[in-house]
Amino acid sequence: MGSAERRTRERTETRERILEAAREMFVERGYEATTMRAIADRIEYTPTAIYHHFRNKEALLAELCAADFRALAGAFQKLARIEDPVERLRRSGQAYVEFGLQHPMQYQLMFMTRKPAEVLDGLQSTDPSANAYQFLRNTCADVVATGRLRPEYQDPDELALMAWSALHGFLSLRIVKEGDEFIRWRDSKSTTTRICDALLEGVLRDQRR
Repeated sequence: MGSAERRTRERTETRERILEAAREMFVERGYEATTMRAIADRIEYTPTAIYHHFRNKEALLAELCAADFRALAGAFQKLARIEDPVERLRRSGQAYVEFGLQHPMQYQLMFMTRKPAEVLDGLQSTDPSANAYQFLRNTCADVVATGRLRPEYQDPDELALMAWSALHGFLSLRIVKEGDEFIRWRDSKSTTTRICDALLEGVLRDQRR
């Protein structure tokens, strides 16, 4: 390995160490309470070394969030070819919980950590291949368009919020309260399926009529 290639590899590894430490600290302490110096101390670097990779804390958070949200959108895109939007919505819920359980630290940063408006603005996109919420909202609009929903559930934005809220509630409890013995946890995949089924059964017309 040449010296240039070695330096590139070392720079990439350093950048990844910074990102990993920052994600952990943003989740543990909150964005506002975490400083660049504290991140440097966590990985035994100087603050100056971190500034060689990220111009400020906002840029560091923005890169973390962009990468994590792209990963979630990518998980949803695997379901884009499912023709039946009701089944696509059900499978999206299952994929969402699976992503959160496999990447709990990323999930907490994405959905359970306050972020400055500048970072949130940079995450906005109407492209469902890059924006997981847009994928969910579009799928809900497709469900409404089938005519299979009860008349009071014709708003795709409200339907998306209902679906997201139900699964976020379960997932956040599962991540944060996993060690609490008073909660009698069941298999997460089975519980997720039942949540999705209960939501859909509640909004779909009675198919027997």
